Amino acid sequence: MSSTSLLSENLPPLAERIRPQSLADFIGQSEIIHENGLLENAASSNQPFSLIFWGPPGTGKTTLARILSREFKADYFELSAISSGVKQVREILQKGKAAFESGRRSILFIDEIHRFTKSQQDALLHAVEEGSITLMGATTENPSFEVISPLLSRCRVLRLYPLSNQELENVLIRAMKEDIMLSQQNLMLEAEVKSLLFESCGGDARKMLNTLELAVSLHTEDNPQLTKTDIREASQQKNVIYDKAGDYHYDVISAFIKSIRGSDPDAAVYWLAIMLEGGEKPEFIARRLIILAAEDIGNAEPYALQLATAAFDAVHKIGMPESRIILSQITTYLAGVPKSNAAYKAIDSALENIREKGAGSVPLHLRNAITEPMKSEGYGKDYKYAHSFDNHFVEQNYFPDTFTNSPVFYTPQNQGREKYIKERLEKLWKKRYK
Repeated sequence: MSSTSLLSENLPPLAERIRPQSLADFIGQSEIIHENGLLENAASSNQPFSLIFWGPPGTGKTTLARILSREFKADYFELSAISSGVKQVREILQKGKAAFESGRRSILFIDEIHRFTKSQQDALLHAVEEGSITLMGATTENPSFEVISPLLSRCRVLRLYPLSNQELENVLIRAMKEDIMLSQQNLMLEAEVKSLLFESCGGDARKMLNTLELAVSLHTEDNPQLTKTDIREASQQKNVIYDKAGDYHYDVISAFIKSIRGSDPDAAVYWLAIMLEGGEKPEFIARRLIILAAEDIGNAEPYALQLATAAFDAVHKIGMPESRIILSQITTYLAGVPKSNAAYKAIDSALENIREKGAGSVPLHLRNAITEPMKSEGYGKDYKYAHSFDNHFVEQNYFPDTFTNSPVFYTPQNQGREKYIKERLEKLWKKRYK
């Protein structure tokens, strides 16, 4: 297979060569691109509107902006928030206003708009309001936190997602069939090679195409069969879509916690590995595990909180890379032990009761009689000292006197060690736990 000219300096990258030119050719994002969908209707009616594309890299944000500008037959301006300042923005806004006054439309696409400062975003407001510029922004961050409210309120936010393996395969098929270079290669990829290629890109179509193009160039054998080795050499390492300050950060930690809660140690370790590979602070992960030990395990395995706290201390003292072992141990332990959220639900239930009904007064018999006047007021009178009775228990009221019935906030579950707590409480408080 001849590939010497595949990366010709005279040609743009593969991802650029096969970039879709119309909504009909666009692959993926079926939630927003479909017959009679928002974008299709806007294009057919020639009614542009300001919007923000929110999603990870390689999902089509820039491509959609360019397609829509063609559909609307608008003047198109493109800026990167990384390299552009207020001056460049104002120059484009002036051009947009001049075009608007002469009856033409203008679209300003700002890549990574979340990196614009407040003043830079403020500069866009008037033009967007009067309609002289249709703003299209792209961001990998949640725009609710990164885009100023006045500007956000004037834009429609469209969420884009990583491409599925099937969608990636459709992109791959198009590239191999339509690209001016790849179509000449008679390229062949077995199922396992494709699978590795898809895994290496993390749903990022541009990453996949870049990896494929490099793999073909590195392929030195005479046959057209790409190998897993070719893909590994081209990708170097898996594409971990993880930004410690980004939205995906919160998605991954959520998946991590829910995997432990669901008693799946393998999935939990997988999400742990993504966080560590992405550079997440081990202390952050360990801190979340302490919370989980109390919230999701509780008295089903009381030692979980103690061990999670010990793991945090160990991680803090040891640091990376060895902390990965400590985190793996505590993660798999917490995932493997019995679960109960009874303690978590108990405190929330009690707080809800207090917020709804107010805080009750402490009964006199539960108050400490520190002074003689207190004793004369009845403080501590008729209090029954539990240790003076059989089994160190005596039934008495511990709630405010205004309570007609003793509420049940804590409902122990038949899980792990909590089962024995449940049995004991049901025996002691027969009327309450019926």
